[in-house]
Amino acid sequence: MQDLSSTRLVGVAMSIDTVRARVLLLAACQALAMTGSIVLFTTAALVGQSIATNKALATLPLALLQIATMLTTIPASLLMQRIGRQLGFMVGVLIGLAGQVWRSRPSSRPASRCSASPRFCLAAPTALLASTALPPPKLPAKNFRSQAIALVVAGGVVAALLAPSIATQSKDALAATFAGSYVAIAVLQILSLGVLLLLKLPRPVQAERGYSGRSIGAIVQQPVFLVAILGSMLGYGVMVLVMTATPLAMVAQAHPFHEAAMVIQWHVLGMFTPSFFTGYLIARFGVLTIIGTGGLLSLLCLAINLLGSGLVNFSIALLLLGIGWNFLYIGSTTLLTEAYQPEERAKTQALHDFLMFALLHLQPCSQEPSFSNWAGLPSIGRVCRWLPSF
Repeated sequence: MQDLSSTRLVGVAMSIDTVRARVLLLAACQALAMTGSIVLFTTAALVGQSIATNKALATLPLALLQIATMLTTIPASLLMQRIGRQLGFMVGVLIGLAGQVWRSRPSSRPASRCSASPRFCLAAPTALLASTALPPPKLPAKNFRSQAIALVVAGGVVAALLAPSIATQSKDALAATFAGSYVAIAVLQILSLGVLLLLKLPRPVQAERGYSGRSIGAIVQQPVFLVAILGSMLGYGVMVLVMTATPLAMVAQAHPFHEAAMVIQWHVLGMFTPSFFTGYLIARFGVLTIIGTGGLLSLLCLAINLLGSGLVNFSIALLLLGIGWNFLYIGSTTLLTEAYQPEERAKTQALHDFLMFALLHLQPCSQEPSFSNWAGLPSIGRVCRWLPSF
């Protein structure tokens, strides 16, 4: 009996070590993916501004990327349900790599770098790699879920430190301005592919490949799902709105550009640095407490911004905004894992990501009505009508 117990303990220890190795590899993938995303978001608006005759359309490339990501979330989740997360991640990286090669080729006209086709290619890795925040299935300990999610999201700290210098150094590396940035993103995606080759995630079992389980309507009616999706939408919605408006507000208040860049840098660090201990806070105080704290920090950010327009106000407000997003997102993602059974994982994640990115799509719509004219709402409505039967 003692030998049997010792064997079981060794097996559990090996299982934990295997899961931790997978989590670290997922964190590396997240770091590489986030670095490329920050470089892309840093350059996209500048590319649009350089070629747009109407400067109000400068953020059209980013709007296209958000729309494409929203439309890709459901197919991405269904694909990974069929072929597994590891192969799904690889498909996303390869599609994104094709988009970068298309935009960085020497014969590419400037306008083609903002066209819809490359943007939809770039949306694939965004939608597919978004699920790296969800922990690997069958974790040996429930308390390790929040820690695993936090460690993966912590890969964004590396992105916050590396992305600005990569964007600056690669901007004029090739003859065409910003073409070098796209090559740099392609290199990051190749590195992501190399890490994914080392990642050994279990293939989906037959139950997970089918369409068994409850309907989306039944899953949505759960309070745990409603709290999780509202937390994610609140965290992302407030974060994107305030983060996008802050540089514009600072420039309007005569702050130099380098101060606005510094504020955004602090914000990004606030988004990801707490990930090293958020999981432990959830285990100690509970997931609902952390979600509520994140909401309070987001409200505190808004209050500080209303008190003044000085550099200190912007810096503290954006730092708190980043920490609030971290608590809301990691807490909500942890809570989401309690809303589905293994066979319902793909459809639940698809709905969660779709609703979250749909809200992000409405952010530029509210800021640039001359571009959007709310034209995306009918499409969102048609998809939402289809979801209950899914």
